[in-house]
Amino acid sequence: MMTDDPPALSTAGLHVLLALGDGPRHGYAIMQAVAAESAGTVQLGPTTLYRTLRTLHDAGLVSEIAHDDPAGDARRRYYQITDAGRRAAGAQLRRLQTLIDIARTKRLIHPGPA
Repeated sequence: MMTDDPPALSTAGLHVLLALGDGPRHGYAIMQAVAAESAGTVQLGPTTLYRTLRTLHDAGLVSEIAHDDPAGDARRRYYQITDAGRRAAGAQLRRLQTLIDIARTKRLIHPGPA
């Protein structure tokens, strides 16, 4: 099936983009948001997080921004999702919704919210 949708994201990549959906964050705050939003089922370690951020940055899905850190830590780098990142996350979520819909029709999961 050919579409104009962006390529699929890794699980970590999708979680990072979702964490940045609320606004810019530094790396540690992204890790905390992912853990909280997944009810602790996804824990990104520093290596996975920064490798994922580099991949997303190289693909133009996140950008590094200048930001005054409230704690005054000049070493912290802040990231924000780009318009392309929002499109990529949306495309990935639509693909996942399609899979959920198929699973429901096959009674692999119960009807209702995923």
